[in-house]
Amino acid sequence: MLATTGTPSIEAIRKLSMADIAIAAGLADELRDRLREHVHIDPYCLPDPFGDKDDCTYFVVLDRENLNRVVAMFVNKKENNLPQLPWSSILGERLAKVSISKEDAFALKHELMPKETNNFYPYRRNGRIAGYAMFAFQICGQR
Repeated sequence: MLATTGTPSIEAIRKLSMADIAIAAGLADELRDRLREHVHIDPYCLPDPFGDKDDCTYFVVLDRENLNRVVAMFVNKKENNLPQLPWSSILGERLAKVSISKEDAFALKHELMPKETNNFYPYRRNGRIAGYAMFAFQICGQR
């Protein structure tokens, strides 16, 4: 995994071309397929997991070829005592996992998906919701 800090700036996200978004969407589709080998992804989205009292960790998955391409965003519950996912095999050589703050995650989510709610798919391990994922193929933007 790439040891990257920080996330793309909102300005950098706004400058992405439609080709960049299409590439990120394709990578997100592949990521979702690999993730499904380890978790169950619910078929319907739930309200955004940015509550005042949530106890979650936030990270984005970026394309190593252009770190401004956001492939996915994950919000994981801290309380789960479930085994860790094998992120190295899920991400492969092309993708990087980068931890971000809740505030940065919210700002990035709002830029990519300005729709106010129901942007995240819950995913389950051992029948329990372990976290939530938003993929680049869902991006609607404000272009």
